[in-house]
Order: sequence, then structure tokens, then C-alpha cells
Amino acid sequence: MRWISTAENRLVDDEGQTVVLTGFGLGGWLNMENFATGYPATETLQRGALLRALGPQGYQRFFDTFDEVFFGDADASYVASLGCNSVRLPLNYRRFEDDMRPFEVKSEGLDILDRAVDVCKRAGLYVILDLHALPGCQNQAWHSDNPTHWDAFWDHRHFQDRVVHLWQVLADRYRGEPAVAGYNLINEPADRAGSRLVAYYDRLSAAVREADPRHVLFLDGNTYSTDFSQFATPIENCVYTTHDYARPGMLPRAEYPGVTEGRHFDRTELAQIFRDRTEFQRRTGTPIWIGEFGPQYTGDARRDEQRTHMLRDQLEIYAEAGASWSLWTYKDVGLQGVRTVSPASPYMRRVADVMAAKARLGTDQWGGDDTGVRYLLDPLEELFAREFPEFDPYPWGRARWIGTLVRSVLLAEPLVSQFEAAFRGASPKEAEDCAASFAFDRTDERASLAETLRQAGPDKLPS
Repeated sequence: MRWISTAENRLVDDEGQTVVLTGFGLGGWLNMENFATGYPATETLQRGALLRALGPQGYQRFFDTFDEVFFGDADASYVASLGCNSVRLPLNYRRFEDDMRPFEVKSEGLDILDRAVDVCKRAGLYVILDLHALPGCQNQAWHSDNPTHWDAFWDHRHFQDRVVHLWQVLADRYRGEPAVAGYNLINEPADRAGSRLVAYYDRLSAAVREADPRHVLFLDGNTYSTDFSQFATPIENCVYTTHDYARPGMLPRAEYPGVTEGRHFDRTELAQIFRDRTEFQRRTGTPIWIGEFGPQYTGDARRDEQRTHMLRDQLEIYAEAGASWSLWTYKDVGLQGVRTVSPASPYMRRVADVMAAKARLGTDQWGGDDTGVRYLLDPLEELFAREFPEFDPYPWGRARWIGTLVRSVLLAEPLVSQFEAAFRGASPKEAEDCAASFAFDRTDERASLAETLRQAGPDKLPS
């Protein structure tokens, strides 16, 4: 595979030919998420529950199988068959380092990463390594494996030093691998002070360049990769990445085209949002890569067709701008993936009641609905409006802050016990069979999404 680098506002290969990266994020695998695999709360709490329920042997067999089957040769070939040429690979730092043994990198984490890169390479797919969960948590959300709502990464030099060290290890390991398109150093940072991210990027980028001066760096903006107001002069051979989730694709009863949260959304509006979110890249003449975007599907045929329509509009907008993109996400239990785990599988049968409880209580902020717990949220929001009218916490305001604490912490944590009970008594073989439910040949295709992507590959872009 040819090396990737930047040339003004384009990504190019080592012969100077323009490269437009198109593909998927592999969410739910080397960084797990509750909406993707059906557990409540965070990956760490889920792992603890499975260890207690399955015992050491069953736990090991579950995750050995899960790691092997979640993304293999059949998956990579399928992604390539959709006309895509890349994957973004989210990583949880815990795969490479234990909190009680900081700075000691685990060989088993590096081994599975090597295998993932090799699988992609055989299918002709580039890989963007994405550190999705950092020690101390770089944002306030579950997907950084954050059990609270505090982003302690920004407050402790120790956490920051560990990330510098880990990236130096990874950069040294892949410095000679052209199939790795580059390094996405921090997923969706959310520095509430708004003053520490750029300085840390300067430090981290310099450290990575010491180990590997060649690979492209992909740098997310602040506030979940939406805000570049603190950025100034671009770093050489760097892509500044934007995430572009459209609100009509995120709310259960939203319509497209139509009014969502008081704002009319159609193709024109999506194009304006895209222009606003990529203003820094266009002003500085750097490449555009949409690191995450994509609608959530509801199971309602009419509404899901609207979301497919919205996705087509976004893909056309990106194509017109020559932008690269990575759709979120490839495989899950039914919310967004182009491959979804069969409802009849051993795993889905075990977690069916837990998923029903999650939906009822709205514990998943991504894809969840707070309708069932408005009787809790309404009086709390009224109380805060009365007692703390000026309270407007970063990043999304008072109502979202209350929702995070009530849904994602207060209600999600005790639900972990129900998830544990769903696996209690399962034999090691049954644990293995559950994990095997995520194998390619046991998953279903979301046909409308697959066909949309087949029509939007890089060979379909305007010249």
C-alpha cells in the first residue's frame, strides 16, 4: 500500500495522486460502547460484571472469541466491497496499559492491534488508529469509559504523560507501515477550560514526531470535535478532523426534511452546518476528514428511509467538497451498523431483557430516549431552573447535564447488575457461543445503508 501524506488541502499517496479516505469507524470492539453491544453504563463496569458472572475461564473465552470474530477477513472484504478504502480503529487505553502498572505496555494489546492492521491490509484498507478512551477520561461521556461526568485527563499531568508514552510506543511500532494512514491522537476531546487542548496537542504531536516523523496526524477539535476556535497555525502533515452528526438523525421521532428542536433541516441546512464545522480547514487550506457522522435507525420504515435520505445528502455534500469520511459505526446490535447482530443469536437472547430495560429507562445517551423517565427529569429541571437559573454547565447545558447524571449514572449503574445476572451460570462454552454471535456470517446486513454506500464510494466522486 502507498504512503499517505497531506499536500495543501488534499490527502495524497507517494505518487502525488489524491486519496479520499472513505469507510467506517469500528466502534464497539477495541473500545466498547453500551449502544453497540447492549450493556449498560461503561466498558469497565461491563467487564467487571462479565468476570463475576462467567468466572475467569468463561470471561477469557468470551473476550478471546469476541476479539477474534468482531472484525476479521470477511468483515474487511465486505467493507472493501462497499467501495470503501479505510477504517478508523477506536482504542481504549486499557487494552495497552493497566492503571496499577502505568507506563508498562501490554504485549497482548499490541498483538491484537497488529492483527487488526494485517486484516485491513490484506483487504486493501487503510487504518487510522484512534485513541478513543484516555486515562482520566478526555471528555465527560461514556465512550471514553467515563463512569462519571468529569474529564480528569485535563487536570492531571500523570494522565497526560501516560498518553504521550503510549503514543510514542504505537508510533514507533507502526513507523514503517504504510497501511496505517495515520494517528488520530485524541477522540472527541472536551477541555472545559478551553485553553489546554492546543498546548497539549503541541506537546503530544512533537513526541509522536520523535518516534515517527512520517505518518499523518489527525487532530479532533475541542467540544467533541466541533470547535476549532482555539486553533491557529496548522501543524505540518496534519488533518484537523470534524464530527458531523446531524440532529434529525439522533432523535427518535425527528423528521427529515423537517423541523427538529425548532430548526428546519434539509440539504441546504446540512450543507451550511458542514461549512460552519469545516471553516478552520477551509481557511487554513488543510484536508477535510469527517471522522464521525451517521444517523441512528429506529426500526420504523418510514423514518429510517428519511434517515437514509439524510445520509445520502451528507455524502453528496462531502463529495462536492472532496472530503474524506468515516461513518459511525460498522457493526452493532441494531442502532447504526451496516452489520447487525441477529436478534435470534445466543448473545441477543441473553441481553434482550437488559436492552428492554435500557430502552425503558433511557440509560443510553446515544440512541436512548428519556420519555420513560420524564417524571424524574421534569421536576429536577424545574428545580434547577428555579434555584440555579444561571447554571449552564459545559458542554451542552443544564438539561443535558441532569440527563447524564440521572440516566447514564444513577440508573445505568444498578442496571449493570441485571446485565451480570443475564450471564450468571453460563458455561465457558456458552460464553464463547455468545461472543461468536458477532462473527460476520452470523450478522445481518442493513441493506439500505449498504446500497447507499455502494453508490458513494471514492470512485463515484466528482473529478
